[in-house]
Amino acid sequence: MAKKAWIARNKKRKETVAKYAEKRRKLKDAGDYEGLQKLPRDASPTRVRNRCSITGRSRGYVGKYGISRIKFRELAL
Repeated sequence: MAKKAWIARNKKRKETVAKYAEKRRKLKDAGDYEGLQKLPRDASPTRVRNRCSITGRSRGYVGKYGISRIKFRELAL
């Protein structure tokens, strides 16, 4: 199981990305890269890590189902 702080940090990043998504899109379309730099660092979608929704595991993530390969296998059997 991943540390609770990592899971919480990733959740906060997802919220920040969602909050600034529209503003980022407008700035990118306008080509205003200085404006993009003024946004929070965690507003970039590349800062979000895919994690298992059950265990918080970051490796072996099955994107279609949102869980790790281990939990996927356990639930399938």
